[in-house]
Amino acid sequence: MKRAVMRTCLLWLAFAAPAALAGSGAGRADRYPADGGEIVVTPIAQASFVLEVPGMVIYNDPVGGKAAYAGLAAPGLVLVCHEHEDHLDVETLRAVVGPGTTLVVNPASLEKLPAALKARAKTLRNGETLQVGAVRIEALPAYHTAPAYTAYHPRGRDNGYLLSTSGRRIYISGDTDTTTEVRALKDIDIAFLAISRWTMSAPRGVEAVKAVAPRVAYPYHYESVRERDAFAEGVRAAGSPTRVVLRDWR
Repeated sequence: MKRAVMRTCLLWLAFAAPAALAGSGAGRADRYPADGGEIVVTPIAQASFVLEVPGMVIYNDPVGGKAAYAGLAAPGLVLVCHEHEDHLDVETLRAVVGPGTTLVVNPASLEKLPAALKARAKTLRNGETLQVGAVRIEALPAYHTAPAYTAYHPRGRDNGYLLSTSGRRIYISGDTDTTTEVRALKDIDIAFLAISRWTMSAPRGVEAVKAVAPRVAYPYHYESVRERDAFAEGVRAAGSPTRVVLRDWR
């Protein structure tokens, strides 16, 4: 029993330990300890990634067609943040959503779905929650605050998602700026932060990390590696204990 407790503590320390920058490394997936097993993160492209948690496989904003998910387990849950084509790809949804998949979308995305997918979808508005298996999903506001960009991501339309499962809290930003709602997040184990001029600029992403202090942060959905690396360097320069993990999401 003592050995098991010690091993769990060491795994958690490895998960949460501050690291300046984590490079690309070998292999596609990153693994983190969780209650009852592991959390496994596999980047795909754009805003897409696969998140495996104990008892559930989750696809976030799947794009790229069936081939992009070759060799990966079929999803029990698919999340779509909003209706832009780099998040909502109907052909990919047709390929990956199966009989056992729960499809969760924001209301604007529902209207873009063909009848067969629409009939299978569950809609979450900002502030609403849904339980799928052992995963609690909370839809969070995702919007832009700069006047030049509010038309692309207006307040009240798009979702970010907060997932609670296996003793962990995982934040998926979707396309949002560093808003009041983002700054209010606490006790986040893994944060996926969309870093780009259309969402959080690198400096604004650093502000989010300083406010939220996630144990691990993934910059994703960036337009250039320069944006991604500027975010990581900014977090390091700020002296944050957050571990930044760099992967290729282009």
